[in-house]
Amino acid sequence: MDRFADYRDSADQPSRAPFAIIPHDTTPPPSVPKGIYVGSGGDITLRGIDAAEDVTYRNLPDASYIAVRASFVRASGTTASDLVGEG
Repeated sequence: MDRFADYRDSADQPSRAPFAIIPHDTTPPPSVPKGIYVGSGGDITLRGIDAAEDVTYRNLPDASYIAVRASFVRASGTTASDLVGEG
């Protein structure tokens, strides 16, 4: 039984459908995430859903979290790995 089933999903609620993010320069993630969990640290180059340009989050530590809705997570410029999208 899911006692939270009647709660509205929002950016500050727990993930309901986490998914792996595999960085790619032209293919977007399978869904726009609420945020991205970074398993193994490094840099992540991405484009926010309302942005006109890519940005790079640098020097992210292992087991960190970025609260960003990304339309793309680029392979070029991304050195972090084990990325999980919060859906």
